[in-house]
Amino acid sequence: MMRALARCLCLGAVIATTSACVTSTVDEMVFSEPLEGIGDSSVVILGRRHASDYETEPDFIECVGDHIAARDKSITVIGELDFINALYPWFEPRTAPLKPQDIDKLLLQEPVALKMAELKTEYMIWIDGSTVRGDSAGSMTCGVGPGGGGCFGFGTWSDDANYEAAIWDFTDQIEVGRVNTSATGQSYMPAVIIPIPIIAPVQGTACDGIGDQLLEFLSSEY
Repeated sequence: MMRALARCLCLGAVIATTSACVTSTVDEMVFSEPLEGIGDSSVVILGRRHASDYETEPDFIECVGDHIAARDKSITVIGELDFINALYPWFEPRTAPLKPQDIDKLLLQEPVALKMAELKTEYMIWIDGSTVRGDSAGSMTCGVGPGGGGCFGFGTWSDDANYEAAIWDFTDQIEVGRVNTSATGQSYMPAVIIPIPIIAPVQGTACDGIGDQLLEFLSSEY
């Protein structure tokens, strides 16, 4: 099943004629779904960091985990750092499994098998992507004079977020779903004496979008 969702979020600014807007799209592909949530099992959300030109931000991974845990308190979300430390070095970027079939090799390591059983990990979610700063325009001048200081001008820039979450069923060692979210926003910095940043919450919008879709898969309440 594949589904797409698009939305636009606009934030009013201090200056009535200016607003920061975020446009987001979520694509969901689910191959199978749990019937009644994940019970007393746990889920871990990890960021992919094996690419040479970017890394999935740890604060984004934490945001998605917090989003899920806050909206369904019956779901146990294992913190990324806690999980990586507990299973060091098997989930470091250079050694982490790249496909579900690699789980077999991991479970041949007795410490890994014992720790995974202890944590009751049912689903492992890998998130790959990043938020990057795009084009910027405008100018701003700041100065100090006998009567005081201030800044004058106007600046704008764009931010683009793209993330993909692959949902692995650790027990069956298969991928059971995939969610992709993208968000684009335009931020502004008008300045009349004092600069007033009007920030488009691009990364936060992407976090909410991917978190909501993961909840539909993991939670018995959705």
